[in-house]
Amino acid sequence: MRTLKEMLAEARQVIPEQGPADLKRRLDAGEPVVVVDVRDPDEYRDGHIEDAANISRGFLEFRIGTVAPEPTTPLVLYCQTGLRSMLAARQLKELGFENVTNLQGGFQKWAQSGLPVAKDKPLTTEQIQRYSRHFLLPQVGEKGQRKLLRSKVLLIGAGGLGSPTALYLAAAGVGTIGLMDGDVVDVSNLQRQILHSTKDVGRPKVESGTEAIRALNPDVNVISLPTRIDVDNVMGIIKDYDLVVDGSDNFDTRYLMNDACYLAGKTNIHGSIFQFEGMASVFAPNQGPCYRCLYPTPPPPGLVPS
Repeated sequence: MRTLKEMLAEARQVIPEQGPADLKRRLDAGEPVVVVDVRDPDEYRDGHIEDAANISRGFLEFRIGTVAPEPTTPLVLYCQTGLRSMLAARQLKELGFENVTNLQGGFQKWAQSGLPVAKDKPLTTEQIQRYSRHFLLPQVGEKGQRKLLRSKVLLIGAGGLGSPTALYLAAAGVGTIGLMDGDVVDVSNLQRQILHSTKDVGRPKVESGTEAIRALNPDVNVISLPTRIDVDNVMGIIKDYDLVVDGSDNFDTRYLMNDACYLAGKTNIHGSIFQFEGMASVFAPNQGPCYRCLYPTPPPPGLVPS
């Protein structure tokens, strides 16, 4: 009978390994790699790699088709230390999966390397009811809702673009919203800036906006930023967020946010409106053009109305 050491040695002959940093680069680059956590569900809940599918080792052969319907699908398996997943990867290889890799050192090494760790909290009864319609959507589901609750979005501007964005982000259950605006509410804002009401005239927009968000969804942690974004504070502010929504109303801020997001590797969601026309774009670093790529220079002052 072969020993565990011999079985692992044989598996390493046919299964390549890669370190946590290499896997992180692949994920950041948007490669279509499927990451599978083969630990038990209680281990998974205590901490896991974001977007990893949890299929316990005992069910792997029966359920792998749910995440990898084709034998050519690139797979990376991991367990706590990389031993169970090495043997599991060998088994998938024997089943005909052509592109299987083991995460060297497993989740333990990933966490020790300081890479991001996701940890799911049990949903409350109220949350299950609130987000029940999301659970019916295969593109979201319970796993997606948990990810939304862990996510952090910075919203630049609480005006015509930022108002509906803030409300929909809050309603969807985005866990942390950074609300940034240096203006106060004016009565002329109220016909379109639905985050504010008549009683808020004269108040800072982040104050009334924060109240509206919390009233809509108490799950949301709102970080009020009653200031304008500028070259001195931009990098320090955006570093704590997963992505940025740029709802600003001037070209200086748009170009600043584009450049900062590109340098920081943050996805920039850009929107603009004029009268009855509007546009929205997603600028993801290293996955396509940026705002400055499309519009190398801003238009002359006064050419485009605010």
